[in-house]
Amino acid sequence: MRIDFVTIFPKMFEPLLAEGIIARGVKQGLLDVRVWDLRDYATDKHRSTDDEAYGGGPGMVMLAEPVLRCVDAIGGGHVVMTSPQGRLFNQTIARELANKDHVVILCGRYEGFDERIREALQPDEISIGDFVVSGGELPAMLIADAVGRMIEGVVGNSGSVEEDSFFRGLLDYPHYTRPEELRGMRVADVLLSGHHEKIRKWRKEQSLRATLAKRPDLLESADLDDEARAMLKRIREE
Repeated sequence: MRIDFVTIFPKMFEPLLAEGIIARGVKQGLLDVRVWDLRDYATDKHRSTDDEAYGGGPGMVMLAEPVLRCVDAIGGGHVVMTSPQGRLFNQTIARELANKDHVVILCGRYEGFDERIREALQPDEISIGDFVVSGGELPAMLIADAVGRMIEGVVGNSGSVEEDSFFRGLLDYPHYTRPEELRGMRVADVLLSGHHEKIRKWRKEQSLRATLAKRPDLLESADLDDEARAMLKRIREE
């Protein structure tokens, strides 16, 4: 899979490409990640990528021409725009993007993009939440990490991806490691039993309990099988 970042701060992506899941995927040849400096596509000697807004008002607006020229140079791909106006990013969208061969992520800054970028590119606008950050670089890296780890082989144990929170629409079950007891708190006995079927059912039930307690809204769209529905019914009746 190929992921391109379009940004005015390319150095922000150096840690992403040096450590972690994305770096591993690149090293293994499973991910092709490229960072494009938007200033290289500016049309003036000052390498300008923003200007004052027509009509006045505070803040600067990202110029359309450098963005369009850069995307032309990239030459294709599913264009994503980090934007507070976009659809709220979740695991379903991550899976959707992971099925693309090529994703281009535009990192916004200042007061946002010249509207003609939207008109010309018809980008997939994505928001990571209802809050404000200084620019689109951090959201872009977050999106790339969530997408990249779903590419087969990037995460060493594919089972760990499938057991992640939200992968099946539910929160994760509790995890424990050594020691068996710590400050009076013990690991659940079933996890020490060696009985794989009981452990599987316990984890499934704990996942349902966590989701019901913390994010009950997820249950409306979660992919529940008959066993899970029966468990959830019993939990609600307790």
